Amino acid sequence: MKTNPGRFFEDYELGETLRHAVPRTLSGGERALYHALYPARGALYSSDEFARACGLPAAPMEDLIAFHTVFGKTVPDVSLNAVANLGYAEGRWLRPVWPGDTLRAESTVIGLKENSNGKSGVVWVRTTGLNQRDEPVLSYVRWVMVRKNRATPAPDPVVPELAPSVAPDDLTIPEGLDFRGYDFTLAGEPHAYEDYHPGERIDHVDGVTLEEAEHMLATRLWQNTAKVHFDATFREDGKRLIYGGHIISLARALSFNGLANAQMIVALNGGAHANPAFAGDTVKAWSEVLDRVETAAPGVGALRLRLVAVKQGAAPFAHKDAAGKYLPEVLLDLDYWALIPRRGG
Repeated sequence: MKTNPGRFFEDYELGETLRHAVPRTLSGGERALYHALYPARGALYSSDEFARACGLPAAPMEDLIAFHTVFGKTVPDVSLNAVANLGYAEGRWLRPVWPGDTLRAESTVIGLKENSNGKSGVVWVRTTGLNQRDEPVLSYVRWVMVRKNRATPAPDPVVPELAPSVAPDDLTIPEGLDFRGYDFTLAGEPHAYEDYHPGERIDHVDGVTLEEAEHMLATRLWQNTAKVHFDATFREDGKRLIYGGHIISLARALSFNGLANAQMIVALNGGAHANPAFAGDTVKAWSEVLDRVETAAPGVGALRLRLVAVKQGAAPFAHKDAAGKYLPEVLLDLDYWALIPRRGG
């Protein structure tokens, strides 16, 4: 058989490494499409001149462009037959991606656990994105629920121990980054590192209604071939599930209103796609400041942020019920580190 039906749960082996197909060279085209799909306005990624004033040679590609590109490479081998993408951990952006860079991806299976129904199981993989010089640009763990295709004995369950967060000392600051001459007016907001405090919550106010055409374009853009996103007959309800990364980018873009100066994502501590999203849902977002640390880079601080995306009907700042279960209106709960200018220099 020459066609590829995709892997099922019983096809994975603990410790195996998957070298994913089709490297991709990124250009200004991906940036333009990213800005067309999401209301992204980060100054560092929009302007070469702004980026040069911050010590970089030019504006790098958005950090989530790198994430989506690497993620898309993994789908045919990891989640083509997934029921759902469940979560992330230990994500680190290791170096900027520039227009003209070519990215590829490799994943190692680090955990397997069959579900009690015997019809599916959870697969954990650690994925690394590499550029044309074989330098790692991104690394993260994700876990997905994958269908079984054959009645095979359940493997011994192995659930990896994952760090609850990326330690501040393990954050990678891009070489040359210097926020001492940061222009807050051009960036769009006056708020600096010193203005944010752990426990603070920010309502990002704006909303975006999901369109079928836009999420399909986004999924094709990142070469994500998961059946649940394309084939309306794949789900019993006849709906195409919206790619979780589409929700991540929408929520991140919406967070500009209140976090315009949180310019670069450098780590992904954890994340969960709490409930499915479909065309017609309206996405809004809020953030909570979890921690803040100074870095060794001049004028650069780091905020640890929780980004929560919700759909219509959500109560303000609510995400879990008394039993600790996500409310049905919650789409995304993302914990990440972002770099932000300090006034103290």
